[in-house]
Amino acid sequence: MILKVKNVSNIGGIVKAPPSKSYSHRAIILASLANGTSKLYNLLFSGDTQASIDVCKALGAKITKHDDYLEVVGTSAKLHNSKTHAIDLANSGTTLRLMTSVASLSDNDVILTGDESLQSRPMGLLMDALIPLGITTKSLNNNDKAPILIKPGYVGGDTNILGSISSQFISSIIISAPLSDKGVTLFVLPEFKSKPYVDMTIDIMKKFGVNILKGYYLKHESCNKEFKSCRIDEFVIKKQDYMACDYIVEGDYSSASYLLACVAIGGGNAKILNLFKSSKQGDKLILDILEKMGVEINRYDDYVEISSDSNLKAVDVDLSNAPDLLVTVAVLAAMANGTSNITGVKHTRVKETDRIDTTCRELEKLGCKLVEYEGGMSITGGVNSGVVDSHGDHRLAMAFSLIGLKNEIEIKNGEVFDVSFPNFIDTMAKIGFNLELI
Repeated sequence: MILKVKNVSNIGGIVKAPPSKSYSHRAIILASLANGTSKLYNLLFSGDTQASIDVCKALGAKITKHDDYLEVVGTSAKLHNSKTHAIDLANSGTTLRLMTSVASLSDNDVILTGDESLQSRPMGLLMDALIPLGITTKSLNNNDKAPILIKPGYVGGDTNILGSISSQFISSIIISAPLSDKGVTLFVLPEFKSKPYVDMTIDIMKKFGVNILKGYYLKHESCNKEFKSCRIDEFVIKKQDYMACDYIVEGDYSSASYLLACVAIGGGNAKILNLFKSSKQGDKLILDILEKMGVEINRYDDYVEISSDSNLKAVDVDLSNAPDLLVTVAVLAAMANGTSNITGVKHTRVKETDRIDTTCRELEKLGCKLVEYEGGMSITGGVNSGVVDSHGDHRLAMAFSLIGLKNEIEIKNGEVFDVSFPNFIDTMAKIGFNLELI
């Protein structure tokens, strides 16, 4: 289907940010592992989070959706796979990565798979890191990608993993580690990208009764050509039980970035509710970026006010800890005056798409002048009307729709926003940006 702008009225108003996808995934999984019954409020129900619900139910959790909360009767970490075939995770890379470690807690084999895009996501780094912990996994296509067979057994012990590929690999080990036989000491080798996502994992684990010891040390060797010493992050996770709790999911800065960028590009004033000043989300960086671009931002305890005259300045930004902002910031840069430089996003080449490549190719279709690098891009503001393709990537579909504030644009395969923001069209309409699928 094609996503296009129906009309634009006065941009602004009051709107509630959608629930955090990252926190929703983690809440579902931790509640499913816990002792007792949890109630999860303000949960995001999307294609991705449904995958987490489905796999947790298959492994023994009893999950019931009520009008205003999700009830989860935990398994007390006694997992059993009720499926005789592979569990389909659709397009949810988060679910695949987090559950690969967790699935080893089952008393029988588990096979995790998904759609064509998910089966293209590299998993070898995580699979290798699990070997010292006594976990046996196998890529059924012998390519270090899904479908992945996970055998029962999680002894624990010491292991290490590169921090430069995906923070979800690190979160996967940390989430499952308290339920191993001996606990786990995890060393994260340089460079540690997207660290705020791991901070989010540790934050919600505390809510479910599990504590982690964090530390680091400097390795004074020639770790690479650029550093005389390298930081090694250490996580010590002792054997513990998750305890059920009632949990309220906070608003999502990633999804809110489209609301904020809409006001920034279109000009106007808005109040975005359910965005917490104390949030550990790395994508909170969007507020700093917009300020650098000339947008007025006021932060309050649980909401943000934004005001813009639509005259945006170019910006230089390192997104190494907020990679999900890449496409939004690229579109903002394409609508700004001057040349912006985006760095630190090499790890986005293994997202739903190679986001550096797909973002650059689609901007070029609109006449945008840019230079692509291995870990980022330089973008000179200025785009034309045209037709682009989401490549099945929800973030491309949503971000590129914002170009429609000033230029006619159509996004092929535009319906994929349902993966993370199912109410995207209705929510954007509340601030005067009216979209339609045709």
